[in-house]
Amino acid sequence: MKTIIVYESTHHGNTKKLVDAIAAAHHVAIIDVTAAARADLSQYETIGIASGVAFGKLYAASEAFVAEGLPEGKNVFFLYTCGKDSGKYADKVSALAEQKNCRVLGVYGCLGYDTYGPFRFIGGIAKGHPNSEDVAQAVAFVGNILKNK
Repeated sequence: MKTIIVYESTHHGNTKKLVDAIAAAHHVAIIDVTAAARADLSQYETIGIASGVAFGKLYAASEAFVAEGLPEGKNVFFLYTCGKDSGKYADKVSALAEQKNCRVLGVYGCLGYDTYGPFRFIGGIAKGHPNSEDVAQAVAFVGNILKNK
């Protein structure tokens, strides 16, 4: 069963760090969200969306992909990195996916080094993240999804 992760990683590459580790550990394809709009994703049974967080939600291009580019009826999961986790950052995109008759298989979020806005004046927050434990948990999260779908 084919799986692809559509990712958006800016600033410090936090999300890409997770995606690269997942791709190395599991047989999944990866594609940047800017290329995903032009790609044929119909061959994939499961689509992961991985993004950083800004202003309390996934990055705009990732959210737009879910709203406009995500094929209907797919299995989906979400990954995100953030400076401070609320546990609710994927709620909006999960609801959008469900409106497209997609089955949301799970959400994984972890801290990611953040120097946005005023945080840059104090050297950032969540320094050192995602760390090896965060990465291992992301790899395990996707591994469980691939086993159980």
